[in-house]
Amino acid sequence: MNPLSQEEVTRYSRHLVMPEVGMEGQAKLKAARVLCVGAGGLGSPIGLYLAAAGVGTLGLVDDDTVSLSNLQRQVLYATGDVDRSKGEAAAGRLEGVNPHVNVVVHPVRLVADNVMDIIGGYDLVVDGSDNFPTRYLVNDACVLAGIPLVHGSVLRFDGQVSVFDARKGPCYRCLFPEPPPPGAVPSCAEGGVLGVLPGIIGSLQALEAIKLILGQGQPLVGRLLLFDGLGSGLRELRIGRDPKCPVCGVSPRITAPVDTVAFCGDAPADAEVRAPSMSPEDLYDARVGAGPPGVLDVRNPHELEIARLDGALEIPLPELPLRLDELPRDRAWVVTCHKGARAERAWRLLHEAGFERVWVLEGGIDAWAERIDPSLRRYA
Repeated sequence: MNPLSQEEVTRYSRHLVMPEVGMEGQAKLKAARVLCVGAGGLGSPIGLYLAAAGVGTLGLVDDDTVSLSNLQRQVLYATGDVDRSKGEAAAGRLEGVNPHVNVVVHPVRLVADNVMDIIGGYDLVVDGSDNFPTRYLVNDACVLAGIPLVHGSVLRFDGQVSVFDARKGPCYRCLFPEPPPPGAVPSCAEGGVLGVLPGIIGSLQALEAIKLILGQGQPLVGRLLLFDGLGSGLRELRIGRDPKCPVCGVSPRITAPVDTVAFCGDAPADAEVRAPSMSPEDLYDARVGAGPPGVLDVRNPHELEIARLDGALEIPLPELPLRLDELPRDRAWVVTCHKGARAERAWRLLHEAGFERVWVLEGGIDAWAERIDPSLRRYA
């Protein structure tokens, strides 16, 4: 292991006086290679604390750019970073925190074709992603590569953390064998997330990564830690290894990384039946013409307080199945939400209920505000 310089001894002095770390443990941190998947809400505290702790090589996977709506929770970035590459901005910030850390940026989206090559150069992976395809892909790749995975996820006021290491315990698929069906779980864009919550969960993930590197304490292998932000409570669930797990079980059927296409909040359940769409311009023309279609807005009440479309019938998507009688069946309807995903699900429900003339507003209320009515407030 590389010896510590005098500057490093001074920098890490609060570590070095701890018997659980000391010079030997700090040298382990310096030699460690950790990959953080995602440089967003979770990736921000993960990256900051691992860099500050002295992890020698820190990889970042993110192909996104910084947007203004990120700054409420993604503390790696400042207002001046808006529209910059997240990888570029994050690397600069982390190198400023600790110049002894080698930050390796992977400005790509993880897919089955590249995941094994990317994670192959690392000792462990910390997953700060925010979507199910990436979570399942990273889990499967870590099982196949034989390296531990520190998992974390957040939504609204709640979060969870675990360590999945198929060499010693269960993997993510032992807990959740398959992704949830479309619409079963809202994305953070739909459901929101309190800005401080990723800081809490991401810090716990960084802690688990450091414990694994040092070989200290009891990592969350076989345990799922649940955090309730509103109640300020922690619960722990025991997770057992599933012998029928499709990737780490006795007879695995997943022997190579696989891209998951249909996932929560994205693709419709039946990809062969697509909702017809109407552009904001066509809807504007139709509303000022004879026999205008009705507009059904399926966003939640608190979203309507931000921006609403005059004259629209407002029924939140969860209430729609019980309120179909409020929609005259002899009228044409255009369904809208924020950007379109929930409107697609509402269209499917109306289609299955026998409504014959229903369209989805292309791009939702966000596209309407951008292209038709700039006086409406837009939100991300």
